Amino acid sequence: MSRKKLTNKKKLLINGSIFIAILLLIGGIYVSNLYTKTKNIVNESHEKLERDEDKSNLRAEKVDPLQDNVSVLFLGVDTSEHRNYGEKSRTDAIILATFNKQKSSVKLLSIPRDTLVYVPEVGYNTKINHAHFHGGPDATVETVEEFLNVPVDYFVRMNFEAFVQVVDALGGIMFDVPYEIVESNSQDQKNTIHLLPGYQELDGEEALALARTRKYDSDVDRGKRQQEIIKAIAGKATSMGSVFKLGNVIEAIGDNMKTNLSFDDMKSFLSYGLAEDISLETIQLEGKGGYIQGGWYYIIDEESQLQVQKELRTHLNLSPTANPQLTIN
Repeated sequence: MSRKKLTNKKKLLINGSIFIAILLLIGGIYVSNLYTKTKNIVNESHEKLERDEDKSNLRAEKVDPLQDNVSVLFLGVDTSEHRNYGEKSRTDAIILATFNKQKSSVKLLSIPRDTLVYVPEVGYNTKINHAHFHGGPDATVETVEEFLNVPVDYFVRMNFEAFVQVVDALGGIMFDVPYEIVESNSQDQKNTIHLLPGYQELDGEEALALARTRKYDSDVDRGKRQQEIIKAIAGKATSMGSVFKLGNVIEAIGDNMKTNLSFDDMKSFLSYGLAEDISLETIQLEGKGGYIQGGWYYIIDEESQLQVQKELRTHLNLSPTANPQLTIN
């Protein structure tokens, strides 16, 4: 082989190595900046619950998400810069997620917003989405624990703006729209969102309209749609094509999120995102709607409630036996 061919081959090898090194360097810088940005936003969004020892009353000890099976209550609140309800907002979506380390699995339970429950904050039965209006995340966490006899270790509260901006930051999500819908957008402008049935790409406003609409089916079906939309967002966020979009996603969350998860707590959930065999299961509460003293409520079937309690407690490696101190209201 001639010296010229060796030289060209050597140059190609060197140039290729430099190119790879530059990519690794850019990736390292990006990851470093993303890490710092995430840490700052999580620290700014941190909000403790007002409970003793910073742990659920249904726990003997404080949990560590790095080692223990834990639960996270996701709250979507019906407020935004346009609505400006602040702490007096109601929850438009309530989803309890339990995480099992050993099985690398997640269970998602959507609680219909009109579910009739006992709200300890006010001392009487009312719709579960009213708990946040009366006492914010603290009252909602307490109500969910009373209702399900399942410890709520953490909460994440996001508003409409965060939802819309997160989906847009990911470049939209693919979703199978079940039927034609005409809905308002996040600014409450009527009939501005029009979707036809079929598998299609949705932007943030369209995904929000589909997640919120209740005109075309039941509150239970609405909860199922919300679970599927969350799965679609999670799938897009963890795809390789979205790696360089995560910075925009984090910025979108910004001031629109409150959580009692610390930055180290959040890092503990990374193992679920990296697991190739992770199982994500959605479960439902069975019941029926009806009018009580002039108001419409969703009444949960007692047997279904007990079954869901047992399933979630078992998933957390807790005794499936109901706590005798808690009663079903």
